[in-house]
Amino acid sequence: MNRLSRLWPLPAVLTWLAAWVVFSALLRIGQSPLLALGTACALGVVASLLGASWWRRGIIALGFPLSLAASGVVALPAWAWLLPLILLLLIYPLNAWRDAPLFPTPHDALNDLPAHIQLGPDALILDAGCGLGDGLKALRGAYPVAQLHGLEWSWPLRALCALRCPWARVRRGDIWRADWSGYQLVYLFQRPESMPRAVAKAAGELQPGAWLVSLEFEAPQLQPQARLTAPDGRPVWLYRMPFDPAP
Repeated sequence: MNRLSRLWPLPAVLTWLAAWVVFSALLRIGQSPLLALGTACALGVVASLLGASWWRRGIIALGFPLSLAASGVVALPAWAWLLPLILLLLIYPLNAWRDAPLFPTPHDALNDLPAHIQLGPDALILDAGCGLGDGLKALRGAYPVAQLHGLEWSWPLRALCALRCPWARVRRGDIWRADWSGYQLVYLFQRPESMPRAVAKAAGELQPGAWLVSLEFEAPQLQPQARLTAPDGRPVWLYRMPFDPAP
């Protein structure tokens, strides 16, 4: 359990308070209620990235607009209440809700990879679903001279990731439609439900000798080449093409 999870619901309460402060301050200086609403809601949506699960992210993002609606402090047109949902969809596109949780890879989670996977200096590595770039940073710590690529569907997250990881090539795209065949290693931090799909894609596209690495969630249909343990105790599963079926 990460530190923010132990502090729950403090992140949500602080976000709601901050959104109310921003909203009130904008009204006080004469800004329109609609601008104040949009700005405060945007603050809540960005802060929702701290949530460790979908329902916590929803609570963080929607707490302010719901409390504002219940308070009746200002009269806004009905369509204005769509703003929080629009902002949420910008950060969390619909197709991303069924894939990985937006939860960061610990910076030292992949430090032991080079002892088991030796890659050349020009090796191509993909972080499939790179989010805010924590996985790319962990991969860079393990392979500082490799060519790192990130793929992320949400354009705001892609933009933030590119700012945080200027040494990587970060693109917006669907990890399930992108071509994985040119990569020597594909890194995933997905969900148990999406691992069979990831295995099928990797088996159909990765070249012999290429690696599929998954943090925390295993591919139960495969026999791993190795199972590492990250410093926080989570498993890191290593699979090499051609994959061996589980016994």
